[in-house]
Amino acid sequence: MTVAELSVKLGAKNICLPSPEREVTGAYTGDLLSWVMGRAPADSAWVTIMSNLNVVAVASLADVACVILSENVELDSDALKKAENEGINILSVADGSYETCAALSKLI
Repeated sequence: MTVAELSVKLGAKNICLPSPEREVTGAYTGDLLSWVMGRAPADSAWVTIMSNLNVVAVASLADVACVILSENVELDSDALKKAENEGINILSVADGSYETCAALSKLI
C-alpha cells in the first residue's frame, strides 16, 4: 500500500507528502527517539506524538515511509521545513496511537 492510499484509508491530514507513492510495508510506534532510530523498520509507518525537528531526523535515518502524528498533533514550522527539504512524508490523525496502530494492523 502506498502512503497516499494509507492516508485516505486512515482519514489522515497530509502535512507533508513529497513521496505519496512510497510503499508502506509495516508499522512501528514509539516516542523515545533513540529507541525508534534503532528499531523502526525501513518502509514502515511510524506512529508518534512527537513533532519536533528530531522526528524528521530519525525518520530520515530509519528510512521510514511516513510519520503518522496521532492525536491531531501539529508539526512545528521548523520541522515542516526540514521534512519538505528531506522528502519525509508526514500525516496527522485524530485517533490516539493505540487506535491508529489497531487500524494499521488491519490495513498492512
